[in-house]
Amino acid sequence: MKIKVSVPATSANVGSGFDALGLAVTLYNTATFEPSDKLDISAADGTRIPRGETNLIYRSAKVLFDRVGKKMPALRIVQTNPIPMARGLGSSSACIIAGLLGANRMLGDILNTQELLTLATGIEGHPDNVAPALLGGLTSSVFEKGQVYSVKRDVDQSLCFAAIVPDYKLLTEAARAALPEQVAHKDAVYNLSRAALVPAAFCEGRHDLLAIATEDRLHQPYRLPLMPGAKEVFALAKECGAKAVYVSGAGSTVMAVAERADAETFYTRMEQGLEALEGLDGCEGFALLRLDADNRGAVVETLD
Repeated sequence: MKIKVSVPATSANVGSGFDALGLAVTLYNTATFEPSDKLDISAADGTRIPRGETNLIYRSAKVLFDRVGKKMPALRIVQTNPIPMARGLGSSSACIIAGLLGANRMLGDILNTQELLTLATGIEGHPDNVAPALLGGLTSSVFEKGQVYSVKRDVDQSLCFAAIVPDYKLLTEAARAALPEQVAHKDAVYNLSRAALVPAAFCEGRHDLLAIATEDRLHQPYRLPLMPGAKEVFALAKECGAKAVYVSGAGSTVMAVAERADAETFYTRMEQGLEALEGLDGCEGFALLRLDADNRGAVVETLD
């Protein structure tokens, strides 16, 4: 039996929803699983990945086997990895979900979606990326006493997204280390009130709320200094017509949100503007990924 899993990239925080909100976009990592006489892990696209038991897809699959008391079999795992690593687009969550779904299918779909989400959050540490990677759409999630509480909504298809990916990585550990241990009460209220607007802005056609809903005082002001060129990218995206701009996950990617009706003009202007920013503050260049929201989430197929 050969199993294929496709998992979307994700954009966590969505500005104001620190560690709670995330959305899935149309960029996909895939992994195939099939029996083998020994562990064999490779990347079909040539990406450098761990090829032994430290591989995150393998480790996540083993977590599920251990969870149900089954022995992990020898497998051939082949990955494709278009989601940029350490750029704030959920590459690790995609691997975790791929491993769990592949293992779950091998075992006859023994765990339900809620159990898979809780297991994934336990591996990742927080649900803001794994929830949309598994469920698709815009997710609001809480991890409380080992249990995940998550609500998924479909993102309005009249929106489109531009992920502006710089040529440097920003590890989550470094991005978290930049955050203060305490925040002012007024800043907490500032974010809470805006996060409450995000579902209406992204899912109910309230595009007039997009800019204010994605403003933030809890993490972006502390992370932007770690992201050369990011402030200029924010300004450029707004000049080009973006309705909202925010740091995707922990960075280093900046996500811009626009209306699909203006997509071609928006993308063209963005690409031209990014060329002018090349070499800024030591960043050699930016890649622009044209994306839509993914409302389906991860998909598992049994190929034979």
